[in-house]
Amino acid sequence: MSATDSPARPFFHPIKVVIDDIDFMGHVNNARYLNWVQDAVLAHWRKIAPAEDVAAKAWVALKHEITYRKPAFLEDDVIAQTVLERFNGARAFYSTLIKRGEDVLAEVQSSWCCIDATTLRPARIGDHLRAFFFPEPSA
Repeated sequence: MSATDSPARPFFHPIKVVIDDIDFMGHVNNARYLNWVQDAVLAHWRKIAPAEDVAAKAWVALKHEITYRKPAFLEDDVIAQTVLERFNGARAFYSTLIKRGEDVLAEVQSSWCCIDATTLRPARIGDHLRAFFFPEPSA
């Protein structure tokens, strides 16, 4: 199976629920989940991509499809488990689970556009990045 047929390894991004995340109903506001997804995807990019690519490129969200399962509350231990499913041209496709322990709080499918950090125009994601994000499995 090639790297284009299977997703990359999951990336785990811890989330601190703070008082500003809480809405009038006493749980995390739904809009915060999208901020968490953005934080996780960008942290994944910064951790895995070579420094020169991190400096030269930026990301903008194109689409989020989110399914809320359970609420999150102040002081919950929450983690975003994000997986780069694939990339093509200037687009990257991620699947993210927002979890509290084994409980899935939200499932998010998102697509992102890679842009040149200087021109702010779409930038192709170089094939050289496949080895970083889709490493060959060890035998």
